[in-house]
Amino acid sequence: MNLHVDPTQSAAAPLPAETAPHRALCTDCGISRSSDPKRCGRACQFIKPDYDGLEKQAHGRTRDPERGDERFFGPYRSMFRASRREPLEGAQWTGITTSIGEALLRLGHVDAVLAIGPDPSDKWKPLPMLITRAEDMALCRGMRMGYAPLLQLLEPARDVGHKRIAIVGIPCQVHALRALEEELGFERIYVIGTPCSDNTTTANFHEFLALLSDRPETITYCEFRADYHVELRFEDGSKRAIPFLKLPLSKLAPDFFPLTCRTCVDYTNALADITIGYMGGEGEQWLLVRNARGEEMLNLIRDDLIISQPGSAGKRAGAVKGFMKNVERSAGGLPLRQMPDWLRPIVAWLMPRIGPRGLEFARARVEMKAIETVLHLRREQPSRMKWMVPAHVWRLAAPFGLVPAKEEEPSCDRPRH
Repeated sequence: MNLHVDPTQSAAAPLPAETAPHRALCTDCGISRSSDPKRCGRACQFIKPDYDGLEKQAHGRTRDPERGDERFFGPYRSMFRASRREPLEGAQWTGITTSIGEALLRLGHVDAVLAIGPDPSDKWKPLPMLITRAEDMALCRGMRMGYAPLLQLLEPARDVGHKRIAIVGIPCQVHALRALEEELGFERIYVIGTPCSDNTTTANFHEFLALLSDRPETITYCEFRADYHVELRFEDGSKRAIPFLKLPLSKLAPDFFPLTCRTCVDYTNALADITIGYMGGEGEQWLLVRNARGEEMLNLIRDDLIISQPGSAGKRAGAVKGFMKNVERSAGGLPLRQMPDWLRPIVAWLMPRIGPRGLEFARARVEMKAIETVLHLRREQPSRMKWMVPAHVWRLAAPFGLVPAKEEEPSCDRPRH
C-alpha cells in the first residue's frame, strides 16, 4: 500500500499545532507529535546532543580535527562544488537535492521520501510530505521558512509498510532521527541533509519580505547567497540583489530568530549521509559526502552534474571578530552598532572581493555559530550550557577567548527531563 501525494496537500498532513506538546527550546521536528512524545528527552538536539556517539553510529567514526576541515564541518569522505548540467525549474539552486530523491524512488532504492513542500494556503509555509512517486519530488523544490514536523511522518510511513525510506531534513530533524533510528524498524534510511541555522516563523518571514520590497506578495524566490547578497525574484521575471549590509535587520523583532536557532551547533548537518548546501559553493552547491550511503546517492546522479573542487579565498578573522562584537551587544540587550550610510555601499562592494569566500566563508559561518551559541546561552539559559554545547564547539570558540567555566564544561551524564 502506497500513500501518493495529492498536489494540493501532503500525503499525511501534520496534526494541528495546538495538539503538539509544548516545551522550551523546541523546533517542532515532529517527535513530540508522535505516539511517544517522551522520546524527545533522548532524541532532541536541544536537550543533550550526542554528536560523538551519533557520528560514530552514522559514519563509523567521530570527526577528526586533524583531518581537512572536519573540525568545522564534521566527518566527510569528500567535498565538492556542484551544479546540475540542466537546472530544474522551480529549484532553489539547480535541483540536486530533489534529483537525488527522485532517483532513489525511480530506481527502487526507497519506497518513500519524507520531504518538505509548500502549504496550499501559503507558498512560503513548509508542509511535510510523504512522497512515493518520483515525479512528485518536483513538489518539494524551493525554499520554505517556518517549523515543519517532518518526523511525525515516520510512523505513518512505517505503518503502511514502507521499509526503505529517505529523508530530506535540517539538522535538528536529523539529530532526532539518528537518535531514534535503530528503534524505528526501517530496513534502510537514506539521509539527505541541508544546512540550517536561522529559521523563524512563516509569519515573521512575511514581515521580513515586506521590509525588502513594496510588493512582497509578488516575490517568488529568496536566497541568501555566498557573495554577501540576498537575491529576490518576482512574478514578472525581474530580479533584485540586496547586499547583506543593506538588509533592514535592525527593524526585526529581537526574537525574530528563536533561541533554538541562535544556539544551534550543527550548521552543516554533520549527521546526514550527504550534506547539500551553499556556504562553500561560491555560487554553486556545496556537497559533503560523509559516508558510503552518501556516495551511493551522489553516484545516482553524478552524470547529471558538473563537479569541481571547492575554492577558498580571503581571511575570516576580521569578519568573525566583528560578528562577535555585535552578538555581545545584542546578547547584552544593547542595540547593534549601525554602519554609517555613506560607508555601506563601499563595504558592500568590498566584501565579495576581499571578504572570506568559498570554504573560508563556510568556516567563518561555523565559527560565528559557535560564538553565538555560547554568548546567547550564557545570557538566556546558563543552566543548559553543559548539556547543549559539545566539546568540539568549545574548540571552535576558544581562539576568540570563549572557554567554558567549570560549571559549563560538557557533562557526560544525562539531564533529568
